[in-house]
Amino acid sequence: MPWFTKSAAEISRAEVVALIDRTLDEAKQRICKDPKRVLLLPPDITRMHSGAGWITEAFYNLLSPTADVHVIPTLGQHEPHTREQNAQMFGKIPHERIHAHDWRDGCVQIGEVPADYVKETTGGAADWAFPLWLNSMLMKEKWDLIINIGHVVPHEVLGFANHNKNYFIGLGGKDLICTSHMAAACCGIENNLGNLLTPVRQCFNYAEDTYLKSLPDFYVQVTLARNPAGHLVHTGVFVGDDLETYLGAARQARDQNITTLDEPLKKVVCVMQGDEFFSTWVANKAVYRTRMALADGGELLILAPGLKRFGEQPDVDALIRKYGYCGTPQVMELYKKNADMQDLAHASAHLIHGSSEGRFKITYAPGHLEKADVEQVKFGYANLDEMLLKYPIGQLKEGFNDVNGERIYFIPTPSAGLWATKDRLLNRKTGFGAG
Repeated sequence: MPWFTKSAAEISRAEVVALIDRTLDEAKQRICKDPKRVLLLPPDITRMHSGAGWITEAFYNLLSPTADVHVIPTLGQHEPHTREQNAQMFGKIPHERIHAHDWRDGCVQIGEVPADYVKETTGGAADWAFPLWLNSMLMKEKWDLIINIGHVVPHEVLGFANHNKNYFIGLGGKDLICTSHMAAACCGIENNLGNLLTPVRQCFNYAEDTYLKSLPDFYVQVTLARNPAGHLVHTGVFVGDDLETYLGAARQARDQNITTLDEPLKKVVCVMQGDEFFSTWVANKAVYRTRMALADGGELLILAPGLKRFGEQPDVDALIRKYGYCGTPQVMELYKKNADMQDLAHASAHLIHGSSEGRFKITYAPGHLEKADVEQVKFGYANLDEMLLKYPIGQLKEGFNDVNGERIYFIPTPSAGLWATKDRLLNRKTGFGAG
């Protein structure tokens, strides 16, 4: 059940830290009076803007004097952090206490979501089982407390990020990540975004209820929004051990993080921060979160100073370079006959998610990729220095701006929200978990 919730127009860092202290008092009453081994499960550096890193550090500082505390960033198949990134994200938590999730060889199978359940939940869009492979350290070692920490925000696979996504994607194995991502792609990205209970989310809820009930775990979830000065601030802290804890946070995120527009946008300019987003695998959040707002024939320009590759892993990067973001019909046709796409099904799903389906133009201005690289994957290319001169991001406000006679819509942190026309948001092909 939800343990407690705090919602406000703005929650200061000091108030969040006080709530962390309260959280531990609750956990000691409800789960373990004197925890000796504690596991912290935060997101990775691609969610650094959420404050989850310093929240994790605050938990560590309160627990470590009396407990053996470990941290596993819920990487999924993202690239593991360097020592410097761990320090950047988690402050003074010792590097040796932070463990990289190994999605290929560091997992154990605990069961499966049956194919019949997946088929029923997805309305027949997917008819395969989800083999449940989870991090070995999580499942095999003895823990007195497991604390999931994260940011609830619109998401392309699960409707909203966090909650048990920490387990089944963030600490999932290759087969689970592949099968679940392809199922989400078959359901349609625009049917997932901003829905409380997507088909894949419902499958994960089944898996948690069936296989993870014995874990001494709970969730600490935050929501964020922009204040009148335009800064991202915490607006909610949701603490508890059940689905309703997630739903409360997701409802607030739906209210605060989805921007609805009367008319589609002809030109959107986004920034993917250079210290968080190094691949199109994660920088394509700019595509996912704006696609429902962009006009047919419009353009999305993504300023990505940190961009240096396409996939998070070398084989995924090679697959993206080989096939490119070529649209759903072609990806599905290739997927049926090509072994490499079947083996890396999550990457095939990513190619679907990252395509505009020819409806609008996607242009990248990358910090570390050449024009030929970007065009190879079927995106447009622009020079980053030229674009930063043309669109001085420090002078732009979120929303409509007139820049040298051009009307643009500027989004400084697309990963923190979802933008859509009212028509596209309300008139979807399916009503998966509208809530």
